[in-house]
Amino acid sequence: MLAASLSFVAILALSIKHPSMHIIKSTLWAFFLFLGFGASAQNAPFSLQLEPLSISNLGGVQSYAVGQHNGVWLIVGGRLDGLHRRQPWAAFDQAGHNNQIWAVDPEAGQRWVAPLSSLPVPIQEHLSATNPQFYQQNDTLFVLGGYGYSATADDHITHDKLTAIAVPQVINALKNNSSFTSYFQQITDPQFQVTGGRLKKMGNRFYLLGGQKFMGRYNPMGPNHGPGFVQEYTNAVRIFSLSNAGTNLSVVHHPGFSDTTELHRRDYNAEAQILPNGEEAITMFSGVFQPQVDLPFLNAVTVQASGYNPEPNFQQYYNHYHCAVLPLFSATDSAMHTVFFGGIAQYYDQNGTLIKDDNVPFVNTIARVTRNSAGAMAEYKMPVTMPALLGAGSEFIANESLPHYANGVLKLDSLPADTVLAGYIFGGISSSAPNIFFTNNGTQSSATAQIFKVLLTTNTSLDLDALNPASVQGLNLRVFPNPHESALQVKYFLAQTSTVKISITAAHGALVYEETREYQPAGERLWQKELTELQPGQPYLLTIEAGGLRQSQKIFRK
Repeated sequence: MLAASLSFVAILALSIKHPSMHIIKSTLWAFFLFLGFGASAQNAPFSLQLEPLSISNLGGVQSYAVGQHNGVWLIVGGRLDGLHRRQPWAAFDQAGHNNQIWAVDPEAGQRWVAPLSSLPVPIQEHLSATNPQFYQQNDTLFVLGGYGYSATADDHITHDKLTAIAVPQVINALKNNSSFTSYFQQITDPQFQVTGGRLKKMGNRFYLLGGQKFMGRYNPMGPNHGPGFVQEYTNAVRIFSLSNAGTNLSVVHHPGFSDTTELHRRDYNAEAQILPNGEEAITMFSGVFQPQVDLPFLNAVTVQASGYNPEPNFQQYYNHYHCAVLPLFSATDSAMHTVFFGGIAQYYDQNGTLIKDDNVPFVNTIARVTRNSAGAMAEYKMPVTMPALLGAGSEFIANESLPHYANGVLKLDSLPADTVLAGYIFGGISSSAPNIFFTNNGTQSSATAQIFKVLLTTNTSLDLDALNPASVQGLNLRVFPNPHESALQVKYFLAQTSTVKISITAAHGALVYEETREYQPAGERLWQKELTELQPGQPYLLTIEAGGLRQSQKIFRK
């Protein structure tokens, strides 16, 4: 992230350069659009307003874990400072740990806190970690992994713990200033040693998506400088089930998915989805870093119980790091809307021009990604923005009294025509400027205590959201025939003269074929190749990279 949910934009923009800013000219907005998304603006399915809410002496926190009960939040972990510093001795220091557990009632304007010191040391250390994965199931908040200093290890570590917290009981104990030590359970498992991933649930199984194991102190000079560190991406979706929460918590692991390219992500947004056919899914949006370059992914991957697939013909430009996210589904339109609030991104819009900044700045963009009834995805910039450079490391805390699906997705069609409280955005990093990482001395950003009510209105006939045409234009990758028997033919579109990289990887991520085509002219291009090295019936992933865009498709040989 950059700090903590950035979990380290830096851990590790280790070799990030200072390229000049590139501008994608506004003529991009005139390119042919397809997949049924139409013109460059669309009547909005809903509109949003942000209403500031402050609580006296609340304090700021970012990259934390949160649960709730009857509208009261329970907060553990995270950082009390802003973007982590570049100096190893200052980055992720102990002074910034959140060593307390909080209960917050946003409507009553009250906060109750207690130190973690009454808990066993392994639970204390775990619940003070930053950027953990978490998920609330009924009244239990599960907190998994996370990064921070451990006095027991005498070093910075990624924790290998899962802690289960009885949310209502702990909230009640905090309100009454009574003991809460009996309301925690913890188990240890090397599969839980992850930070910067996301924890979701489909059916009876948990999905631990992406993330990394980072052991040691952050150092921008790399893993072999100073005391050094170990960094290992999981490159995986790990699947497990839990039983006996509240008595004798135990875990059972199930076969998951592994991919050294598509699942090589951390510090990102993975969000519950409802597909056009009504099935549950999880989509992994953007994240960092691409295996060959210290820049965010632009594509998305959708995970179902049966497997995972990169989303064809879609690129996400506006929100690349973990931020507050609101998912909504319209059963009437079979449309899934996912709204992203600010954060950090490689691109931003400036007066209708899409600006690329490879220093990956803080942004104030609020954008939605919509999957339509045909399954095609597109990105829209909403007319409302964050009031400052906010959102990175924040959380959206839903209004649970609104109708929603089992996975937490809001039922858009069931909302009244009046304006409703969809939920709250709380915490995260407040940055004083877009690009502060290389000059950061600890004063340019902070963990914000600001709360925003997110008000949603469905009667929006006059509102327009601006389609980002690059999100659907992309490279327009087409593969045929698929499966193929002899020569594979691939068509793609180039908006400008570009160097094109074509690669094919096996299901386990091993590189099978790679080719670079220099100075390919703009327009539709055709590449064909007889690939005898592909095994019949086995899935492979073909990837085209050109002009800063990247698109993949599964292929098969007969």
